[in-house]
Amino acid sequence: MKNNKVLLSGGAGFIGSNHVSYLLENTNSEVLVLDKLTYAGNLANLDAVKDNSRYTFVKGDICDESLLKQLFEEHKFDQVIHFAAESHVDNSITGPAAFIETNIVGTFLLLQQAYKTWMNGPGELKEEFKNARFLHVSTDEVYGTLGKTGLFKETTPYAPNSPYSASKASSDFIVRSYFHTYNMPVVTTNCSNNYGPNQHKEKLIPTIIRKAISGEPIPIYGDGKNVRDWLYVKDHCSGIQLALEKGTLGETYNIGGRNERENLYIAHTICDLLDELKPQKQSYREQISFVTDRPGHDFRYAIDASKIENELGWKADENFETGIKKTIEWYLNNTDRL
Repeated sequence: MKNNKVLLSGGAGFIGSNHVSYLLENTNSEVLVLDKLTYAGNLANLDAVKDNSRYTFVKGDICDESLLKQLFEEHKFDQVIHFAAESHVDNSITGPAAFIETNIVGTFLLLQQAYKTWMNGPGELKEEFKNARFLHVSTDEVYGTLGKTGLFKETTPYAPNSPYSASKASSDFIVRSYFHTYNMPVVTTNCSNNYGPNQHKEKLIPTIIRKAISGEPIPIYGDGKNVRDWLYVKDHCSGIQLALEKGTLGETYNIGGRNERENLYIAHTICDLLDELKPQKQSYREQISFVTDRPGHDFRYAIDASKIENELGWKADENFETGIKKTIEWYLNNTDRL
């Protein structure tokens, strides 16, 4: 098995840190994590791999062009897995500038450095990088919102509705342009909502767990009828790796769990499992509280994962009910992460 040299941006974040573990467990790759350690990045997410000889951590910003040049020159990466992104929709509403900078400018600078390192010019990969790959991790939110029926396909027109999703859509288009203009070896994945270990405490599922066990009101936007397609993070990692290794260059692969659930169902399920795992005098459901909906809240996301399932043989191992129990158990054993 080839010993790839991987630059993994945003590897101290939720999905990125899970993918670092996945790589070190399932490949012979040497992995350098580049992370700015903003609010979403936490070195504790990487505690399990910190002593692995194939792992290196560098604190830095993908918008730092000179740092990227230095790292590529020193390490000769032949794979880039690009997770680094500002990703919390609420934060993009109150402070969009950071999303434009990181998600658009940062993606461009990372692509451009890989291009300059791997290629002599358009369509001409250097011999030592003939198997190089750039995997860009994106989101289903670039497609906008769905009604009660239908699924997002790779051919669905983009219609982003928040500064976050607009910035991710822009980054997707930049990646696409590097394939069509320079024939650069890129692949993009667009995923549905992830959950699992290491997720930032601000997100829906950790928030429900935290508020529940602390005895506080559990906030649910609007009437709780918004629908998301939920994907267990370790299933996402296996899909990303398949797309990186076997995906057709220039293509996009949607990775979804086929687990559509209403937000209120998510809250009820977590409360019911906590009633079993950490019982209290009254049901945790009594703490659910409905709060004012956020501006531009997309009604429903759902992904058609047929392409990656049929072409690459991927499938999700967890359904929501099995994955959420594992997730709750992890947080109960790691309450400091809430």
